[in-house]
Amino acid sequence: MIEQVKELLNKYDKITIVTHLNPDADTIGTALGIYGILKNSGKRVEIVNNHTNLPINLDFLPYFVKIKNQIDFDDSLIIACDTGSIDRLGFNLDSREIINIDHHKSNTMYGTINIVNPVAVSASEVAYKLFKDEFVITKDIATCFYTALLSDTQYFTTTNVMYDTFGIASELIECGVNISEVVFNLKRRRSLASLRILCSTLNTLDLYRDGEVVFMYVTKEKLLEAGATLLDVVSIVDYGVSLATTEISVVLIELEDVIRVSMRSKYIDISNLAIAFGGGGHKNAVGFEMSNITKEELTNMIKKEIKTKGLLDEKK
Repeated sequence: MIEQVKELLNKYDKITIVTHLNPDADTIGTALGIYGILKNSGKRVEIVNNHTNLPINLDFLPYFVKIKNQIDFDDSLIIACDTGSIDRLGFNLDSREIINIDHHKSNTMYGTINIVNPVAVSASEVAYKLFKDEFVITKDIATCFYTALLSDTQYFTTTNVMYDTFGIASELIECGVNISEVVFNLKRRRSLASLRILCSTLNTLDLYRDGEVVFMYVTKEKLLEAGATLLDVVSIVDYGVSLATTEISVVLIELEDVIRVSMRSKYIDISNLAIAFGGGGHKNAVGFEMSNITKEELTNMIKKEIKTKGLLDEKK
């Protein structure tokens, strides 16, 4: 689809690259990689996220300081990165042409051009394959793509990692990526608030079905007490799924007017579980939000849906 993309890129003088709300390494890394490609090709480019709180451990990435929290170009082409639905971008883009680059199975295909590959392990894989033969992939660009790839595969441990994944990683590393720098920033740079909220959340651990499902809870009070934000709690769900008996880990996070749910699984495909609640994601990592409900009511609804769908019968 590169020819269609190039045709649309040539139509515009200005490009706006948009990352999703509550950004992670895949949306940021993919967007920064594309930013580098287009900037180096002479385009006027801006990169935005509708949030003032970005993951601080990603500030080592090239071009990170270029990320803004508002769109300044009025008539630009939009490139959306790693975003399953247009509302997750946080901007009114009704009148804009959009190139939608993603790998979520639940993507709503909202773009003028949709480059969505649910088999890909990360949005950065989709972007890299799209641009690599037509544009120069520098060390800086490769670092952004590799960081996104490494993060979204959880260090090459997710079930969708294939032989081809390591081929892509190898190509990016050959561009000069400092592997140890990437790993250090992803694994060994955490905020004090994230450790505080981790401790209090682990204390809420509740087992269901003899530990096959783990529920944990982050309350508004504990968030305030720890001085934590949503970015400080995103990885807590992985602690639940690391329990030997656990097949599905669920974290319920109380925000101002909604409860945000993050779920992980070892092997079971839980994408349809999230879709049942209006959310989406990958096979083993999904999420959704609900309002006007208590965490107890929502917990019971999730348990019922897991039972109805027979998800625990899919264990390998």
